[in-house]
Amino acid sequence: MNQNELKKAIAKLPLGDVRYFNSIGSTNNEALAWATSGAKDLSLVIADEQTAGRGRLDRKWFTPRGTALAFSLILRPTAEEKPHLTRTVGLAALAVADSLRRRGLVAQIKWPNDVLLNGCKVAGILVESVWSGDEVDYLVIGIGVNVLKEAVPSAELLQFPATSLEASLGPAVEPDEILHDILAGMIALRPQLASN
Repeated sequence: MNQNELKKAIAKLPLGDVRYFNSIGSTNNEALAWATSGAKDLSLVIADEQTAGRGRLDRKWFTPRGTALAFSLILRPTAEEKPHLTRTVGLAALAVADSLRRRGLVAQIKWPNDVLLNGCKVAGILVESVWSGDEVDYLVIGIGVNVLKEAVPSAELLQFPATSLEASLGPAVEPDEILHDILAGMIALRPQLASN
């Protein structure tokens, strides 16, 4: 992925700060550490490669260099949002699915945290929370999207069939635009965290 194109694509979004890495262990781990040291609300960590990406239930998330979107968004919930934070993973999944539907794809959400194309996993979401006493201090919303075919692990490593955007859209996939649409969708859906 081209760092300059990604930065340009998200430049007009109301994000906090952005950290881009060519290679990192886990974007969620980086975002958790950054949030602990005071990262702003809606700060973003994005990497071209994850060497120790994680999924739900401590499953490994495969992110070879230049083949996938791997990013984590820091959310510092307001008092109004805190009672409804269980909605976060669903809203993130909706943002991913909506970005794919805009490209003519039939995206489905496999609860709680996977997005499917043709019954195969194309994206996963991992939401982690950090608490101060009995209140959530911040959330990290990690999202991985298989962009190119090389992002899909070999069959013996899979617990569920997987696919890529390239398999459905051909080689003209625009990861920077997909990143923009997912983040814009999450920002647009965020008010639902505070609604009864």
